[in-house]
Amino acid sequence: MEALMLATLVLAHAMAALQSHDVEENIATLEALLRANCSNANENMARLNWLQRELPKVIFSQTQLSVSSTAVHIHMFKLRARDFHGINVTSVTNEMEQSSRQRRRPRHAMHFPAELMKGVQDKEREQKLICIYIHSPCIFQDERNSSVLNDNVLGAFLPNISVTNLRQPVEIQFWHNKVLDTSNATCVFWRDGAGSGILGSWSSEGCETRHSQDTVLCRCNHLTYFAVLLVEPSNISQAELVSLTYISIVGCSISAAASLFAILLYCIFRRKKSDDTTKIHMNLLGALFFLNSGFLLSEPLALATAGLCRAAAAFLHGCLLCTLAWMAAEAFHLYLLLIKVYNTYIRRYLLKLCLFAWGECGLCGHCRCHTYFVSCPTGLPALAVTSILLFKKDTYGYLDIKTADGYKNATMCWLTSRAAHYSTLCFAGLILLFNTAVLLAVVRMLRSSRRQKGMATKDWATVLGLTCLLGTTWLLAFFSFGVFFVAQLYLFTILNSLQGLFICLWYHIVLRRTDRGPASTSSNTSK
Repeated sequence: MEALMLATLVLAHAMAALQSHDVEENIATLEALLRANCSNANENMARLNWLQRELPKVIFSQTQLSVSSTAVHIHMFKLRARDFHGINVTSVTNEMEQSSRQRRRPRHAMHFPAELMKGVQDKEREQKLICIYIHSPCIFQDERNSSVLNDNVLGAFLPNISVTNLRQPVEIQFWHNKVLDTSNATCVFWRDGAGSGILGSWSSEGCETRHSQDTVLCRCNHLTYFAVLLVEPSNISQAELVSLTYISIVGCSISAAASLFAILLYCIFRRKKSDDTTKIHMNLLGALFFLNSGFLLSEPLALATAGLCRAAAAFLHGCLLCTLAWMAAEAFHLYLLLIKVYNTYIRRYLLKLCLFAWGECGLCGHCRCHTYFVSCPTGLPALAVTSILLFKKDTYGYLDIKTADGYKNATMCWLTSRAAHYSTLCFAGLILLFNTAVLLAVVRMLRSSRRQKGMATKDWATVLGLTCLLGTTWLLAFFSFGVFFVAQLYLFTILNSLQGLFICLWYHIVLRRTDRGPASTSSNTSK
């Protein structure tokens, strides 16, 4: 009997040694993979998951076991629920100070509260708390290629036990030598497979971030893999982003509806001889309708496939270029009507404006009872968007709008290239400068030609209408800096999201004045 017990004990130790050897081998294999192939995050994650499954099977006689390599450190503890009152785990590493003296400083620390074992049914059964420290950027890679503080990721779990919603949170400390605060670093945990495909993603849900000198303290109510996510600084908060998004959605919806309503009324009740001015107004309203519709679809389509999001971004970019081009057409037409006046006949005038302003087709005119669309594949917006799709289609895609509160953002389909973004800004800047110059010239002309005192109010109403028509409120986009940044964002969002509504109201007021003009003239003549 004693011989049998001795043989069993020897076999158990042999199996434990074999299992420990297998774990060490796999840690070495994982580290080799991390050094050789950082691009294959899926293979590295599969190896880590294998370790996580095999570690609970390792038998060791001490109360704790540590297995370490350069990039991976594992600490395992034997615990019983009835005796557990909390535990602190600290890992240290040698780092050289600037004074060239070597010292040992902690790399990370974890504190597990007594509540950790509260959900364990069998209080006498031995449990294993497993802590895994990883120093590598090659495993936890999400779609955004997010960066974590010093490439440090710290995981903890109890095998076969789900630990969530702790009232006393787990505390994880990360030491660093950077300048960090809540605007550029936040505590997150890893959601396995939460992203598209088989990729995971980082989330801050259930975690609280506290900053002190050289330390980030994460307080989380569950067990998993934790890190400190580095976030690009932003000047708006999450609450401001939510309110701006709400204003944009409401404003664009109203503008799209008003623009469509005005176009439909024009198509149904238009005069037999509609002038070029009215047709240009309708084309601008059509461009605004497509722009507002594209913006409203951009955020929902950001949840779709990459190809669909790219198509939505290209459509939105093309609509923006068309809208800006038709604003320039409005300014040019106003220049010909009020400033140049003489020798303004241009053959196929409206068709040439369509060639300049529309990407593919436009509401360029009408023939008797039928509105016709003119195909314009050589328009500037079409050339720009088509060139991008042919030569560098990755310019369109997912764009994250980050906030100062941390890893909370909105995603939309838009330009992802800084070069394309700045090129669009330059195009908009040139058009808006031209439109502003025309508007100032018109204001000067109105002031010099005003002869009656009662005309002042009407002149200012005209100027306000032309301001919306020429899109000069878009110049606010070039003043997004300093203390005026947030106020400018709200003003820009409100004015430009409602631009379609303002133009519709101004157009119908002018139309009513025009219709009443002949009647009032004949009445005065009869008197």
